[in-house]
Amino acid sequence: MLKKVLIANRGEIAVRIVRACAEMGIRSVAIYTEPDRYALHVKRADESYSLGDDPLAGYLDPLRIVNLAVETGCDAIHPGYGFLSENAEFARLCEKNNITFVGPKSSVIEKMGDKTAARDSMRDAGVPITPGSDGNLANLDEALSLAEEVGYPVMIKATSGGGGRGIRRCDSANELRQQYPRVISEATKAFGSAEVFLEKCIVNPRHIEVQILADSEGNVVHLYERDCSIQRRNQKLIEIAPSPQLTPEQRDYV
Repeated sequence: MLKKVLIANRGEIAVRIVRACAEMGIRSVAIYTEPDRYALHVKRADESYSLGDDPLAGYLDPLRIVNLAVETGCDAIHPGYGFLSENAEFARLCEKNNITFVGPKSSVIEKMGDKTAARDSMRDAGVPITPGSDGNLANLDEALSLAEEVGYPVMIKATSGGGGRGIRRCDSANELRQQYPRVISEATKAFGSAEVFLEKCIVNPRHIEVQILADSEGNVVHLYERDCSIQRRNQKLIEIAPSPQLTPEQRDYV
């Protein structure tokens, strides 16, 4: 049983983790940068520590966060979502310091947290993927050439992105020229990585996913499917479970 958890995030998700820790009798440790010093997660956590003045840099510093967890006697780090939640090096640092990373192993994150690596893994497993770049884009010229090949509209995505950040739809070469540097800038600030890739944009898709949970003892369960198609700015607003879009036969197949 965990005794003390450092929450490597801020905002609503951090507040939710603080509450979950309290309900389970686990001490919570909040981190914050100067603009967040009066944030709700800081007030509600059992302990809180400053990461400095820069609004984002502290939340993207794996070594500093892990060292702080060690110094404060934490036996686990919960990354929340965004920031370092899909950073394999962060998870690996936790493993090296005997700190439980509340999430996948670093080896799994390397395959699925990095979206280009995830595409490669799916391709190797015979899973259909949308047309797009093989690996990260080297520059804008490669993006423009590939977009002409797969056809507009296309999506420029941050390789380490998530939570609706670091993603732009481009309907023309002019839009791609404008959005390419913006996605790189946003990805660097939000995820600490400037790597991006390109995919064909699927217009009016259904976003249906299956939630899978597993523990360290080898127990795995699924919670059936949920429809996440209602979105704003590429961020899910409502999740409907079970999905009204699937027939019983489709559900059994999935």
